[in-house]
Amino acid sequence: MFKRAGLVVLLVCLGCLASITIYQEMQAESGKKTESKDAVSGEVKKAPRIVGITLTAAGDCLMHNTQIKSGLQADGTYRYDHFFAEVKELINEGDYSSIDFEAALAGPESGYTGYPTFNSPDAIATAFKEAGFDLVITANNHSLDRGYHGAMRTLDVLQGAGLDTAGTYRNEEEARSFLIKDIKGIKVAYIAYSYGTNGIPVPKEHPEFFNFLDRGKIEADIKALRPQADVIILVLHWGLEYTPRPTQEQVVMAREFLEAGADVILGSHPHVIQTMEVVKVGGKDKFVVYSMGNFISAQHGKERNSGIVLKMKFSKNMENGQTLLDEVSYTPTFSHPYNDDGKLKYRVIPVEAGIEKINQGRDPYLSRGDLPVLQAVLESTRSQLGEPYYRSN
Repeated sequence: MFKRAGLVVLLVCLGCLASITIYQEMQAESGKKTESKDAVSGEVKKAPRIVGITLTAAGDCLMHNTQIKSGLQADGTYRYDHFFAEVKELINEGDYSSIDFEAALAGPESGYTGYPTFNSPDAIATAFKEAGFDLVITANNHSLDRGYHGAMRTLDVLQGAGLDTAGTYRNEEEARSFLIKDIKGIKVAYIAYSYGTNGIPVPKEHPEFFNFLDRGKIEADIKALRPQADVIILVLHWGLEYTPRPTQEQVVMAREFLEAGADVILGSHPHVIQTMEVVKVGGKDKFVVYSMGNFISAQHGKERNSGIVLKMKFSKNMENGQTLLDEVSYTPTFSHPYNDDGKLKYRVIPVEAGIEKINQGRDPYLSRGDLPVLQAVLESTRSQLGEPYYRSN
């Protein structure tokens, strides 16, 4: 009996020794993956720490009369949580996310109106924040739709909702302060400019209010910003409305700005999706999308209701400070008007997921009869933007 007990103890001990040996071998193998020996000095060097971030972006948010009305509640307040509920997950894939807002938030006393001079309820700011957006671009041709005081209130409301803004400013100090976000140790800067304000003059006493699309100013700003940022995102409100391609002047400007030091150019204003491309500058891949289209609107036609959630991934070598573009991909979206208990509402739907829901009979507002529209949006968006980009080296 005692012999048997001794045998059992011996076997257990042998098993423990074997487990310890295997664990030590695994640890040694793991060490090989993170350390390397210099052939000359014989010193063991650790692999550099690489940090990655994801940025997401959407195009134009317009607020037409029917969109404004769609958020009106029985008590006279407004809510727009239905706008972005189905793309919230995509927006929040980004560590930081931006959208262009083409309206004023001048308050109810100014009257809520859509085109041609937009003024929206403050509730849209809450909707942006709750959807996961972090930055609202305010430099566009509708910035002064309710005058300078309306533009100032717009900044107050957006920032009061916990959102960053870029492109319009209260004073000279703000205008000279670049928006730089430290995201996991990667410094990301956003600068925004627009071709104009629909002929409404910027007040002479406040020339700093608006960032006009001036090539010299943009290049000077990039030069000043470059030492402070790992990634520079340049947002431009430019181009010709409803045209599928950028102008030759835009193509030339894009290359100038990328060569000056910008890493990404995000275009808006045409209200349709335009092309994107990766441009190699000094051996480094940089990116431009000339127009991201309408994210949400009440315009007519599939092209004018087509948009994207753009996803950009960057990585930084924390040892030498080099930051690289790793990926640019996108999800096609569609701004969909629908009836909910007799009330016209609007929502942004991810196109491929929307097609799948229809095929599964799970979408309460779309049927198989709507498939041709979504399939046309999907094909058109893919045709315009092409394949996603993934860094190969």
